[in-house]
Amino acid sequence: MPSLPVLLTLVREITTAERASRVPEPELVMDDPAQVAAYAEAARPNGVLAPVYLFHSAHACEVIRAGDLVLDLACGPANQLAMIATLCPDARFIGVDLSETMLGRARDLMEREGIENVELRQGDISRLPGIATGSVDAIISSLALHHLPTLDQLKATFAEMARVLKRGGGVYVSDLGHLKSERSIEYFARQYADRQPELFTLDYLNSLRAAFAVEDFRAAGAPIAGAARLYTTFLAPYMIAFKSAARRTLEPALSRRFQELRAALPHHHRVDLKDLSTFFRLGGLSSRLLG
Repeated sequence: MPSLPVLLTLVREITTAERASRVPEPELVMDDPAQVAAYAEAARPNGVLAPVYLFHSAHACEVIRAGDLVLDLACGPANQLAMIATLCPDARFIGVDLSETMLGRARDLMEREGIENVELRQGDISRLPGIATGSVDAIISSLALHHLPTLDQLKATFAEMARVLKRGGGVYVSDLGHLKSERSIEYFARQYADRQPELFTLDYLNSLRAAFAVEDFRAAGAPIAGAARLYTTFLAPYMIAFKSAARRTLEPALSRRFQELRAALPHHHRVDLKDLSTFFRLGGLSSRLLG
């Protein structure tokens, strides 16, 4: 059962007449070393993003087959990408990000973890001239699209996804959804302020304000409508996901690995994972790997 403050926030979202405006991120590229470090700290194995990363990894793994070439859009410091690449060692990955500082963190992570099936490239996800048409088997992206300044760039990014994805390819693209109330935005941004750096809390607040509305995602995602369905969390779309049909048979070893990863989370993170899974499941999206 979600906490009372979460339930009250969701009730507010359902009943409010407020319509908080989208405010694009102050900076297009997160290159400030302190910001990057705060984000990387939140993304560490027991950081505040750990349950979110496990959730997205499960869904991404379901659309990735052995031998696939997988494109990760706006991979950032690549904590999420590293987890997925480790869980799918027989696939190859290309991570693209605009920030060279983020990519530096990503390269360090890959070297430290001995991950060899990932290639990292600097680039704009709304323009992918280095990726050939129909050349990738799957596309993933997690909590990144809100960094795009405009709806036109969001549309261009989805158009590029449709261009580079092979027929029958897999998609798992997730992001924050825009909330109606500024109080709701403030609540979610500061919900775990005691567990994360203050700079990350501020960045999260900016990200929630910069999130696109579900209607924007539905319009922008039209080019991949035949490949993936749009899902939102139940009651309030505080998170959205585009996901294609599962493309792989789930091996018992992979299922056991997810059970181990979930069991290794601290109790409060297991609660967060359960809540996220519940709200998405009620919105129609579920994962066999998470039960």
